[in-house]
Amino acid sequence: MNIRFFNARILTMEEGRKIFSGEVWVSGDRILYVGEGRSNDDIFQELKIPVIIWDREIDCNGNLLMPGFKDAHTHSGMTLLRSFADDLPLDQWLNQQIFPVEALLTGDEIGELTKLAVLEYLTSGITAVFDMYLTPDTIFEAFDSMGMRGVQVGGVNNFSQSVEALEDWYVRLNNKSPLQSFKLGFHAEYTCSKELLLKIAELSHKYQAPVYTHLCETKAEVEGCRDRYGMTPAAFLDSIGMFDYGGGGYHLVHVSEEDIEVLKKRKLYAISNPGSNTKLASGTAPISRYLKEGIPVALGTDGPASNNCLDMFREMFLVTGLAKLKEEDAAAVDAMEVLKMATVNGAHAMGLPDADVLARGKLADMILIDLDQPNMRPFNNISKNIVYSGSKINVKLTMIGGKILYENGVFQTAEGPAAIYERAEEIIKDKKQKISKNVL
Repeated sequence: MNIRFFNARILTMEEGRKIFSGEVWVSGDRILYVGEGRSNDDIFQELKIPVIIWDREIDCNGNLLMPGFKDAHTHSGMTLLRSFADDLPLDQWLNQQIFPVEALLTGDEIGELTKLAVLEYLTSGITAVFDMYLTPDTIFEAFDSMGMRGVQVGGVNNFSQSVEALEDWYVRLNNKSPLQSFKLGFHAEYTCSKELLLKIAELSHKYQAPVYTHLCETKAEVEGCRDRYGMTPAAFLDSIGMFDYGGGGYHLVHVSEEDIEVLKKRKLYAISNPGSNTKLASGTAPISRYLKEGIPVALGTDGPASNNCLDMFREMFLVTGLAKLKEEDAAAVDAMEVLKMATVNGAHAMGLPDADVLARGKLADMILIDLDQPNMRPFNNISKNIVYSGSKINVKLTMIGGKILYENGVFQTAEGPAAIYERAEEIIKDKKQKISKNVL
């Protein structure tokens, strides 16, 4: 479709470019034009293109167009476990509550539960997710059918998936759909044998591909790795060549000076999950230190089981708020830096360089922020309003790949919410019945 957005405030997220008034043109899945409002004929002439017959022309009424948020770490299929096992430490939460239920899930059920997550992503202005879960094929189909841009990463561990399966997904799922891609990864050092980790590192070298994993999330994880290998998880994984081609770590809360050097040397992304880390009491990541060291930071929700909601507005507020508390410095992390984490850095961490900013030739993954709400007034600083007072109520429109999937509270996805909600309730009812009968 050819869609013209006009009468808009525009935040491109290009370095050094301030908010301006103008319009954005979309043709197919790409942005054709971003600039100040001028005569259409003048723009056609400038672009050296024939006159376009618009399928839609959308008057933004002074509201804000910006790149969509990137949820750079999530477990979408865990919608089943929202508010299921709250208020527990991470090890008890995982081993006593989460893993037993997950063992009962089929691939088709995970796909259905992923669709529920997609609906929530859209309401939060999230246009791409970096997902790690159990059944990549059914997750792929769920994302693709719903129009969500999904980057999946392997979650190999001693109990599920395998290096062979990881390679198969990497080969098959890349370039299969313009909306989907797949990255090498594993669950964590503490859930993988050394033999398994060496095979994953070997696979990374074979394809010269980055690797992603949960890393230095808790004190127990770090201490356990020191007991096993005499090194922190980051240092150990680096010693076996895991990060020779880059990648990133999810959480990165408890890091040493040696870990900082590994992150810098390997140009790893620090993907922070402040909501999950707060709820599970895992700790506060040293965000200010990462920024000072030039380590790129992205943001993720960590999924609906550990965080309960898939809300990038909450993550943005928490990442700066917690950093300010940690450093006892109200200037610790600036709001524009946070917006960069949630958009540009997330896109780059996920391997989506064409989805980082609003510019000609980039993917048409963008959102319209409703400024005509009390929490956005007055316009002292719109960018800071988004970070400090913004919420899902301000997401007026979400577009992915040139398709509007959510507009004015209405989903325009292939499947509507009613059927998705019903199936999710049926699945959790079935699992609770099986658990009560000790069918594990």
